Amino acid sequence: MSAPSSTFTITIVPQGWQFAAGPGVTLLAAAELAGIRLLSSCRNGTCRTCLCHMPQGKVRYTVEWPGVSPDERQGGYILPCVAVAESDVTLQARAVRRT
Repeated sequence: MSAPSSTFTITIVPQGWQFAAGPGVTLLAAAELAGIRLLSSCRNGTCRTCLCHMPQGKVRYTVEWPGVSPDERQGGYILPCVAVAESDVTLQARAVRRT
């Protein structure tokens, strides 16, 4: 029997928009599936275009060295293009829009 998969709720503030992020799906990809556009470019954790503040939640990265400095990590900043939710997450994103 396989392990249960967890889907987490992602909330964009201050808009209050919510969407589901399934196991192994990056926050950026999950947002796009829900019709929410976050700023992005490289999609591999290097350009930092998608940098967002995460006031609540826990993520893991799909790459070993995402382009977030130790100070930014400490301050709650993440790169949604390479971040996978490990809990419900709250994001403050720049220039977010619905498609």
